Amino acid sequence: MGVVELRTPPYRIETERLVLRCYEPTDAKLLKEAVDSSIEHLRPWMPWARFEPQTLEEKVALIDDFRRQFQEDEQYVYGIFSRDESRLLGGTGLHRRSGPLSLEIGYWIRSDSLRRGIATEVTAVLARVAFEQCHAVRVDIQVDPDNARSAGIPRKLGFTHEGTLAARLEPKNGDGPRRDAMLFTVLREDFTSSPCLAYQYTC
Repeated sequence: MGVVELRTPPYRIETERLVLRCYEPTDAKLLKEAVDSSIEHLRPWMPWARFEPQTLEEKVALIDDFRRQFQEDEQYVYGIFSRDESRLLGGTGLHRRSGPLSLEIGYWIRSDSLRRGIATEVTAVLARVAFEQCHAVRVDIQVDPDNARSAGIPRKLGFTHEGTLAARLEPKNGDGPRRDAMLFTVLREDFTSSPCLAYQYTC
């Protein structure tokens, strides 16, 4: 029997109201506008936000690196676009942080698009993709214990809170203490009854 490995996820995933896809260089302006308009919202939770705002040239370089990482199976970063792709609503990804045959979902939503169920929809669809397209055996989500809104997403989708890991996340400000992480997980054998299955996608 051959060694089982994770498969590369699709570059483009569509739902009824969203497009998730690997960034293209021409998305730099959309990415910059989405982040610049949401810096104060993102800064408490996203360590990378302390380096914002970036120049347009820096965003182009960042996107180039995202595309390289996708192509080299390091991690899979997606933009969350409106259905007509005229607006970036946030970012997400499948990350190889949890060991063999495991993927971790991360997400952020721009401040004027909160409370519309976007992060829940994206998380459900990426969990389906991880199991159905990539052949993962587990999917994880790590959440800062202070971020109650974000922690509600895996709970709603049937993930199990396995525990809280000490000093797992980067400091908020770069030089402060590392943050704890609530670890939520769903396993392949439990996925057949997951609420994630209610969210449809095509790729």
